[in-house]
Amino acid sequence: MQVEQILDIAIKAVESKKAEEVISLNLEGIHDMADYFVICHGSNELQVQAIGRAVKEAADKEGINVSVFEGLNEARWILLDLSGVIVHIFHKDERGYYNIEKLYRDAPMKTYEEAY
Repeated sequence: MQVEQILDIAIKAVESKKAEEVISLNLEGIHDMADYFVICHGSNELQVQAIGRAVKEAADKEGINVSVFEGLNEARWILLDLSGVIVHIFHKDERGYYNIEKLYRDAPMKTYEEAY
């Protein structure tokens, strides 16, 4: 499966749980760890957990290897590694503190419209 297809699956999964301020960063040629980051947040712990589970379930359904799935219990920052696409799901209060978008400001960024 192409990394762009994995990115699309991840985006649809986070959007299915009404994740807020969804963006992707294209890290090709910038970072060796991944081709893309998906970054979003939820407004409370239950929503953050629901978003994380939705991404994991979508990846499993499509046969995508999830090599890392951390932070579900605390629901402050969930991290999933989907074979070239790393998904960061923050609690709204944590997103600004870590500000990953600023760390990778040289990476091309795409924003996604909230469909709800």
